[in-house]
Amino acid sequence: MVGRIIETTSDIAEGTAWLAANHPRFAHAITLTGQPPLRRRADGFEALLSAIVSQQISVAAARGIWQRLERAGAISAEAVLRLEHDELRGLGLSNQKATYAKALAQAGIDFAALRSQRAESVVLELTAIKGIGNWTAEIYAMFSLGRADVFAPGDLALQEATRVLYDLPERPKEKAMRLMAEQWSPWRAVAARVLFAYYHVIKEREGIT
Repeated sequence: MVGRIIETTSDIAEGTAWLAANHPRFAHAITLTGQPPLRRRADGFEALLSAIVSQQISVAAARGIWQRLERAGAISAEAVLRLEHDELRGLGLSNQKATYAKALAQAGIDFAALRSQRAESVVLELTAIKGIGNWTAEIYAMFSLGRADVFAPGDLALQEATRVLYDLPERPKEKAMRLMAEQWSPWRAVAARVLFAYYHVIKEREGIT
């Protein structure tokens, strides 16, 4: 069983109601953020390639590279396979990311089959591909597959938002964050949405960079 799938804003509302009822600090966060957005995205090769492009660069830089890839028609597995490594670099990908894009295109993922797999299996299958780590796989499971009970504990924004919300002395590391998030099950992906929204609130309030 794949568990609950987030499809609509009603699902988000159900999740935030549960979090607010069971975790007073989330109730506080939600009063500041309001209902977080749905943030559902299409699944498939394009979504993962976009995640690779976005790794460790600014949103603006990632958008610029993605636009170049789109103009070149290089956002499908078939197109990436046809292009030479240097051609991908010419479109703005780093040497490393061009390698990752090729590895993703060569992996032959059955994206439709991922929709019916458990989140743990999805993460294992995706992280077996060079260039895709836990963060990318978990974000894909949350926002492209809509899994309600997945979290991305390695995300720095989630760690910082949790630090402030729970008044912790320092950002929880990935392992501690993963353990902490267990208490937000079965709505960990909604907790992540709330924390992302809360991060934007505190960033504006406290000048976090």
